Amino acid sequence: MMVNGLSGWYRGYLAKNKAQQGVFPASFVHLKEVIVEKRGDEEIVTSTEMPLVKEVTTTLREWGSIWKQLFVANKQVRVKQVQRLMWELMEWRSQLLSGTLPSDEFKELKQKVTSKIDYGNKILELDLVVRDEDGNILEPEKTSVISLFRAHEEATAKINERIKEEQSNIQTDHSGISARIQSSPTHSLYVFVRNFVCRIGEDSELFMSLYDPLKATIISENYLVRWGSKGFPKEIDMLNNLKVVFTDLGNKDLTREKIYLICQIVRVGRMDLKETNNKKSTQGLRRPFGVAVMDISDIIKGKNECDEEKQFFIPFFPYVSFSSLLLLFILLSQAFYFPQFIHRKAVSPLVGDIVQIRKEYPHLVDRSTVVARKLGFPEIIMPGDVRNDIYLTLQGGDFDKYNKTTQKNVEVIMWVCDEDGKVIQNSICLGAGDKAVSEYRSVVYYQVKQPRWVETVKVTVSLEEMHRIHLRFMFRHRSSQESRDKSEKNFAMAFVRLMKDDGTVLQDGLHDLVVFKGDSKRMEDVGSYLSLPSTRSHLSDPHKGAGLSRSSSSVSGSGAGLSVSSRDSFTISTLVCSTKLTQNVGLLGLLKWRTRPELLKENLEKLKIIDGEEVVKFLQDTLDALFNIMMEHSETDDYDILVFDALIYIIGLIADRKFQHFNTVLEAYIKQHFSATLAYKKLMLVLKRYLDVSSRGEQCEPILRTLKALEYIFKFIVRSQCRDVLLPMMLQELGGALATMADGPHDERRNSLELLNNILEVLSRNNVGETFEHIQDIVASLLRIINRTVITMGREHTLIVSTLVACMTAILSQMDDRHYATYIETFTGTYDLVDFLMESFLLFKDLIGKHVYPSDWMAMIMVQNKVFLRAINTYADTMNQKFLNNDDFEVQLWNNYFHLAVAFITQESLQLQHFSPTKRNKILVKYGDMRRLIGFAIRDIWYKLGSHKICFIPGMVGPILEMTLIPEEELRRATIPIFFDMISCEHKQFGNFHKFNKTLGYANDFRMMFMQLIRIVSDNFRHKQNDIRNPHFHFLLQNFYKDINREGMYIRYLYKLRDLHLEGENYTEAAYTLLLHSRLLKWSDDMCSPQFEFHGSQTQRQLKETLYDTIIDYFDKGKMWEEAITLCKELAEQYENEIFDYELLSKRLFYENIMKILRPKPDYFAVGYYGQGYPPFLRNKVFIHRGKEYERREDFQNQLMSQYPSSVRLNTTTMPGEDIKNSPLQYIQCFTVQPVLEIPPRLKNKPVPDQIINFYKSNYVQRFHYSRPVRREPVDPNNEFASMWIERATFTTVYKLPGILRWFETVLSPLENAIETMESTNEKILTMINQYQADWSLPINPLSMLLNGIVDPAVMGGFAKYEKAFFTEEYTQHHQDDRDKLLRLKDLIAWQIPLLGGGISLHGKRVTDDLRPFHDRMEECFKQLKKKVEKEYGVRELVRRNEPFITSKKLLTLRDPQFNYDIVFTSAKTNIPLFYSFKPTVTLIRRNNQFIYSYHLSDTYRFI
Repeated sequence: MMVNGLSGWYRGYLAKNKAQQGVFPASFVHLKEVIVEKRGDEEIVTSTEMPLVKEVTTTLREWGSIWKQLFVANKQVRVKQVQRLMWELMEWRSQLLSGTLPSDEFKELKQKVTSKIDYGNKILELDLVVRDEDGNILEPEKTSVISLFRAHEEATAKINERIKEEQSNIQTDHSGISARIQSSPTHSLYVFVRNFVCRIGEDSELFMSLYDPLKATIISENYLVRWGSKGFPKEIDMLNNLKVVFTDLGNKDLTREKIYLICQIVRVGRMDLKETNNKKSTQGLRRPFGVAVMDISDIIKGKNECDEEKQFFIPFFPYVSFSSLLLLFILLSQAFYFPQFIHRKAVSPLVGDIVQIRKEYPHLVDRSTVVARKLGFPEIIMPGDVRNDIYLTLQGGDFDKYNKTTQKNVEVIMWVCDEDGKVIQNSICLGAGDKAVSEYRSVVYYQVKQPRWVETVKVTVSLEEMHRIHLRFMFRHRSSQESRDKSEKNFAMAFVRLMKDDGTVLQDGLHDLVVFKGDSKRMEDVGSYLSLPSTRSHLSDPHKGAGLSRSSSSVSGSGAGLSVSSRDSFTISTLVCSTKLTQNVGLLGLLKWRTRPELLKENLEKLKIIDGEEVVKFLQDTLDALFNIMMEHSETDDYDILVFDALIYIIGLIADRKFQHFNTVLEAYIKQHFSATLAYKKLMLVLKRYLDVSSRGEQCEPILRTLKALEYIFKFIVRSQCRDVLLPMMLQELGGALATMADGPHDERRNSLELLNNILEVLSRNNVGETFEHIQDIVASLLRIINRTVITMGREHTLIVSTLVACMTAILSQMDDRHYATYIETFTGTYDLVDFLMESFLLFKDLIGKHVYPSDWMAMIMVQNKVFLRAINTYADTMNQKFLNNDDFEVQLWNNYFHLAVAFITQESLQLQHFSPTKRNKILVKYGDMRRLIGFAIRDIWYKLGSHKICFIPGMVGPILEMTLIPEEELRRATIPIFFDMISCEHKQFGNFHKFNKTLGYANDFRMMFMQLIRIVSDNFRHKQNDIRNPHFHFLLQNFYKDINREGMYIRYLYKLRDLHLEGENYTEAAYTLLLHSRLLKWSDDMCSPQFEFHGSQTQRQLKETLYDTIIDYFDKGKMWEEAITLCKELAEQYENEIFDYELLSKRLFYENIMKILRPKPDYFAVGYYGQGYPPFLRNKVFIHRGKEYERREDFQNQLMSQYPSSVRLNTTTMPGEDIKNSPLQYIQCFTVQPVLEIPPRLKNKPVPDQIINFYKSNYVQRFHYSRPVRREPVDPNNEFASMWIERATFTTVYKLPGILRWFETVLSPLENAIETMESTNEKILTMINQYQADWSLPINPLSMLLNGIVDPAVMGGFAKYEKAFFTEEYTQHHQDDRDKLLRLKDLIAWQIPLLGGGISLHGKRVTDDLRPFHDRMEECFKQLKKKVEKEYGVRELVRRNEPFITSKKLLTLRDPQFNYDIVFTSAKTNIPLFYSFKPTVTLIRRNNQFIYSYHLSDTYRFI
């Protein structure tokens, strides 16, 4: 955490340890914004980085680790698969971080990312991630148990479906519709008209729409673009902004075999383009010009990927002499293309309705984008989506030429008029994007007797005016000459009412209208025609055609002056898209029930036979009508059953697969529009009546439909605030259903559980008011029934049992302390309560041991554990209160509790050490370590048992041992003392602890062995956490079992260590490990003891031979042929002289391999583990590691750091100081060392080939050198090597390498340790003298204690103990190789005298009067010590020099010239004499007036 910064530096502290503060270069830091949240004394630091980016980053890290493991395991197919997934995620992460994606692309990318993560987690067998609708990870603590359970079910289904897709590599549906598009019920098509290139010379109109060629129907509104004669849009502002969205498309539309995007072009101008005299030509005629057609089937179905930038050039088909533009579509299968006519567009499918796509695709769909709706309703009509459109299509006509010589050029003119003949202004729309007009004129076909216009317009009028509206059509011949055209009058007319007499709207479909002829003015008079039949079907009706003469050629009555033209015909079609107007008389009667109340019962009964599509279109109005009927007849029950059955029918409709998308509509209605607050009374009465009849065994036909609709009935009741009345009745029925669930029909079980889920889900919400009593009712009525049902049901009913357990978990999670207390008090007797607690403990233990959920449902499992933990602790409190006293103590109950608690702690899902760091951190952050909590509870309860503890010995010894072996430090600290308390209890009761000892299987020295084992396991797990696969751990354990003569366990861990080596392909180490087993065997025919049985071998000879074959094979793979040859020779000796099997003597002996095969030399690395954060077997120790072939130090070091992720890397090779060693943290130091060649005696002084010698340079080595250059000042600028000195350190390992491990610890002998201690002491004296010379204000006490501890024999702090240990004849005889080391120790003792003398002299100058007696005694002791040392080890003298060190470089020879040299110098700045003795290989440098020197220590160069 950064606090502030200045001049390229930052000051801050570690987020995990605020006490660790410091400064750091700004160039080494990448700043990220975070949010710091205070929770009490704790700071919660959360990155402001996008949650999805953080998830991707975490996922990549986790997958990367697994990917490496797969690579090592040589699983090539999976490696490539994971690699591809990671590449995709990394690319998408970059896009997310760019911050430049529009919201629609961002949402689509988010969906792809989350889908890829979930798929990858599944194939890698990682935990399932549950998400909300937006793809965000669900937070279990903010989600109800039922919602979480359902989310897991849905996520599992989706991922399984995805895996099936991946495996089959085909689309999910045979239609080829992509899964992304198919998942949405509503779709849209975005079209951007880039240009229209066509030399017409006149204005034109472009009508674009969607067309189904197989059904020959247009399926959308027209999008109208008016194009100018100069090649630009008529509205120049629309240039480059001609965008349209065809919306309301459903999945049914996507299943159409073919969908075309068509564009009909109509020119506006002269009759014939060839006419040259514009002044005489009639203008403004709408004439057919051609069509452009594009097959968009694959685009709209998502089979072809395309974006809004991709352009399509659509071919154009000109009109020649057809009677309709649509007849041109017969040419669609032909490859006609006219380059002079180009219609250029961009097309892209979008998912969602207009509201959704405006939100998700704002860069495409803005307020200027035109919306063209589907001709018809979308598949889902949401409440509030009010629509009242009537689409009218001029289909065609047949007009006689009468007395003319040529056929007419017929134009149809249409108005929307009221019953007074007044034209309704701006009620006609020719196409989306165009302004409404008052008059519509059709296209004119030149001299065509039977024109087929197929032109669609939209009529929009207010609902209130609809019953007064009719459409009037006039037919007129148009002349190409303007003079003649002006004289033309309307020659016929037709009309049609939009509403029928019964109040329903005009039926959809074709309408053959009656064509009337007459005077032009009479035809415009509404009184002349409005009372007449308008369609041919009405004309044939004797009642409706009363105003016409029988010949149908003249009109009588009010229609005088008009006649029916039998030689002319005119056909239109209509399509009503209205949420307020219906074409069904029965539904209309129900919606307007107040106008004819006497027909209400009949209309309610008719509702069941009305087409479902018509009902769901008017869902909100229908539901409003039903509840209004119910409320307005609240005083009587005449309509209660009819309304209830109608409601059940509607809910049943929506449950049908055909209308399943209307579930969201019904949900929205209940939440936003339903307002009948007293409806619950009526609904409850009917529901109770049906349930009562059914419970008596009587026939009740509606009961099954009612049960299926119970979810929504319940929601209506809850919404009307009637939970208190409904819930008890529902709980009674559910109790009976759950009690017989094991044998009940599947549908009934599913319905009952779904109802219970819904109840619990509703009660878990925050906005439903007070729920305490309702939860209490559920607990009292159902909790124990559910417990017993789960216990009795077999696990073969997976879905039922998992849902039941989810219900039980939800109930427990919604209980607070008051619920628990109240429920416990409902048990009338002790035995009943004990039975309940026993049942609960057995159930919990069973569910913990055998989860009903898949293993990857980690979130659900952890939530269940959290809920169970609270319940267990609450029940334990109850037991403390009621069953802990002597009179009430229940042994079996407490025994069940302890076994449950141990099972909870040891369950696999809580063993954090087995999980990846990512998963472990997630669990700890969200749930903590639940093992600790219940472990502490076990400890507390155990010590409360008092005299009853003996009841659980030895029964609980095994479970408690299992618990204490869990590698969690705090848990162990809490529970291990229970063992000793068990021993104490048994010993106190019986005078021994035989039961305890017998249970563990140890007979002798139990305490020592037990504690040693605990220490090994505890140290390893405490500091390595999840590393039970650590080879060093097995190495320690096998040595432990070897020391206590547990041969079977020793061999067991040998093979565990062997297996670990084989997994890492460490064949050499595996061979050395098995060699330890072979050394336990003899070349004899004695039978093997049971622990020696191996591969079915019987005798020790057979087993040893088998082991040798295996070991030789391992050595061969590890290229350790020298070792293999040794074993081969031993086998040959047996074959030749013992068993006389000469055939086996032909085994090859690898000599050729040694001479001809290249063996790369492994590098060796010194690794120091410093700091108190490591376990004792690592702490402040140095190990030599044997690297693998071609393994670089950087790779080795990175792998090392991954094992200790909290450690800090030391970038120096010098030994760290005491501050590092005593630090509570972990520090790692790593550098390369060189093995020291130790030539075997048999090869010395012989002409040995290089191939053989090279092997020993890096094998059978135990000593290692590390050398580094250091420089004396000043540096020679002309030759840097003239001032370069080499400092060398030597390390010796416990065992030679290679061995059974790839690393061994470095060691010091007692003598070396003494030398190191003397070095440290002398250095300490010298350092303190320098400090006191430099600062006279320092207190004298530290110097006094140091000097007195060395010179006063009573203190025993000096070197006398070394003299007794090493300077004896016995030691010299047994350690002849230590001669140089003994001389070095003597030399260090001798040099301590002048150092002590300097210190005492300084002390005498600084000592106060009150300490003068102390100083005098110390001085007397020093004189005696000096006399003794100089007599035995010689005299060393200090010589003071006044010259600065820089100018004085003389070496002074002292009294021991054959061994030592002295350098004496004085700092020019501080005037402090500095001195030391060294061998000729010493290096001395100065840094800031502090001097660093090294000297030879036996075979080791030590650095001070």
